[in-house]
Amino acid sequence: MELRHLRYFLAVAETRHFGKAAERLHMAQPPLSQAIRRLETELGVELFTRTTRQVALTGAGEVFRTDVERIVKAVDEAVARAGRFASGVEGVLRVGLTGSASYRQLPVLARLLKRELPHVMMEVHTEMLTPAQESGLIERRLDIGLLRPPIRQEGMAHRLIAEEPLVAAVPEEHWLAEARTVRVEQLRHEDFIMYGATLGSVVNDAVVRSCLTSGFYPHAAYEVTETSAALALVAAGLGIAVLPDSIRSAPREGVVCKPIEDALSVPLVLAWRADDDSPLLRRLLDVLERNDVFLADASQEIHESAGESP
Repeated sequence: MELRHLRYFLAVAETRHFGKAAERLHMAQPPLSQAIRRLETELGVELFTRTTRQVALTGAGEVFRTDVERIVKAVDEAVARAGRFASGVEGVLRVGLTGSASYRQLPVLARLLKRELPHVMMEVHTEMLTPAQESGLIERRLDIGLLRPPIRQEGMAHRLIAEEPLVAAVPEEHWLAEARTVRVEQLRHEDFIMYGATLGSVVNDAVVRSCLTSGFYPHAAYEVTETSAALALVAAGLGIAVLPDSIRSAPREGVVCKPIEDALSVPLVLAWRADDDSPLLRRLLDVLERNDVFLADASQEIHESAGESP
């Protein structure tokens, strides 16, 4: 049984006329009639009753029509989906991101995908620090990562998305809660809530370097693996956390965020495997480029102007 014969059958069933069905199918009537006869012979049932005036479906024909409509619709949808996958407008995008990126950058990405690539589904893996995302990309468990450089794995490509200043997240009853801004020196005697020392956190590194520049080493009273946990401990009054500015996009009850005048900033990049030539990735990068999500990367521009690989 050929798919085209099923389409022939539906045309006759819908028009109830072999001549009109042949016109719709852009074919002559005799070959159409012969094809329907062959289909009936193959099935061993009569699908139509034929008179000189009309063509009508038999009971078996009515049942067959219901199933054939479903089959043809499924085939057409399968063909359309294959085309959408091949052109990069449908599929599953596996996204890894740092905890703080989920507050500001993830909503931006999700809105753009919903608007411009509505058939693309996101599989989100949050609270992943840079080393974990690098592993996920290399092992092909992730397609893209929103992470903080430096990237130590070879074979990665990336574009700058944000350059975020660090802010101090303090309990709402903290002595700095009413300050307009703070300086790193004012945090000298505070209990810090930081990411675990073994996790390879870029934010931790920036916090430590900022404190060392001001002449002290931060006292890590608590270590966490997730940004949300750090903010929960701050809200409980157990210490302060110095985190990227994006956390301010999702205010947390009991936590006040203050700009730090003299702290370092931390970049955020979109990273992917350099050898990934999937249509979906290329389509995504084009969407982000057209919507001005990427920022100019000064360090990359310096390398390119000098003829070096970044």
